[in-house]
Amino acid sequence: MTDAPILIVAGLNGWYGKSHILQGIDLKVGNVELLALLGRNGVGKTTTMRAIAGTLGRTEGEVLLGGTSILGRPAHAIARQGLSLVPEHRGIFGTLTVEENLTLAARKGSPWSVERIWSMFPSLADRRRTPGGKLSGGEQQMLAIGRALVTGPKLLLLDEPTEGLAPVIVDRLVEILQELKATGLSMLLVEQSLAVCTAVADRFAILDGGRIVWEGD
Repeated sequence: MTDAPILIVAGLNGWYGKSHILQGIDLKVGNVELLALLGRNGVGKTTTMRAIAGTLGRTEGEVLLGGTSILGRPAHAIARQGLSLVPEHRGIFGTLTVEENLTLAARKGSPWSVERIWSMFPSLADRRRTPGGKLSGGEQQMLAIGRALVTGPKLLLLDEPTEGLAPVIVDRLVEILQELKATGLSMLLVEQSLAVCTAVADRFAILDGGRIVWEGD
């Protein structure tokens, strides 16, 4: 971790309609760091990810990505700045093939080519012509991660990546996150499994009542 964080969130507030969910979130993700965001169900973890990624309708505060203010900008503009979100329900295109899902998202100049994704996820390479909706849950999660990587992110946000997956697939996802860390990619992870978090995270932040109530290693 260097002295200059890739992500700075300060006083972040967020609403669903009239419901004030985020009430002053403060957190930082360092360069080449994986920060795990923990908390009970319903405390605002996914809402925090959506606010950072630009998919929450009403927000206030400050979010800096690589020193550039991104809060309030459209989600596609934030993605172009180098932030990529793997959402909780994966969001892949079920009628498109695995290869089409990847090539649709691939960005010129990304260090993560589609060929590199095949190398990281051999099972996806074997099923490249299979519609995304026909994949297993684990394969869909790997496709969602691969699709996020081909955009060439500086920061990867992962929302509950192991939810509903078999233990053997969870173990493989832990290995993948460790491999991504080794490449120097910074990540913000929302995850219910403490075992997964302790296996991959450099630091932890606990969210409760719409605020960060504890941070540490």
